[in-house]
Amino acid sequence: MVVFPNIKVNLGLNIVSKRNDGYHNLESVFLPIPWTDILEITPSKETTIITTGRTIEGNTNNNLCAKAIRLMERNFDVPNLRLHLHKILPSGAGLGGGSSDGAHTLLLINSLFALNASEEQLIQMAAELGADCPFFIKNKPQYVTGIGEIMEDIAVDLKGKYMAIVFPEILVSTAIAFQGISPRPAKYNTKDILANTSIEQWKEYICNDFEAPVFKTHPIIKEVKSTLYKKGALFASMSGTGSAVYGIFSEKPDLSGLDNYLTKTVALP
Repeated sequence: MVVFPNIKVNLGLNIVSKRNDGYHNLESVFLPIPWTDILEITPSKETTIITTGRTIEGNTNNNLCAKAIRLMERNFDVPNLRLHLHKILPSGAGLGGGSSDGAHTLLLINSLFALNASEEQLIQMAAELGADCPFFIKNKPQYVTGIGEIMEDIAVDLKGKYMAIVFPEILVSTAIAFQGISPRPAKYNTKDILANTSIEQWKEYICNDFEAPVFKTHPIIKEVKSTLYKKGALFASMSGTGSAVYGIFSEKPDLSGLDNYLTKTVALP
């Protein structure tokens, strides 16, 4: 059985407070985007994990797919399996590719072996894998608060638009990015902005708090965002802590001049 773990982007990302447990409360809208890895799981005599495509740093047995397998084995009677992940999505880009792989591993094992885990059970297990993972269990636009675990369905209509994603191949340190953040309540509520303004107005109200510190350290990322606007983006933003930047366009954009970076353009459903 094969599935296609997709990315997400953040429409706005506000860090509103620091918690006593060291984590931060955020406010954002997570939007699923159809740029995917390829994940296959089949029954096997012994459990094995194979990865191809883009290099995944670290020990294969410690990636999120492996952790998801062990989590399912801890909670259910899971037969031996063979997992093959063909990695297309960039890692460390702020797009949630690894989180998506882990969450889709939970979903695929549940479906393939008819384990009948509920969505709520899968969300709880996904939260053990990482803060972004629960979103990919739902995998539809969500207004997200808390540390990412509190989700609310939200309507975001971008049908007919195009999204260009540019990854400058810069790995942004999440720890350093957070050092540049001063948590504070969001000036504007992203959910309200999406409901009451046109996409052309978003740039006046929607922001990613990580842009300022990351742009200061990596001015190339700021240049990418500026280039997307020059090419006609209705709205452009860094996703997560970066370094991927996306632009939303009315028509399929010409990304010439960005040839030195990994780029992907998708039609939005």
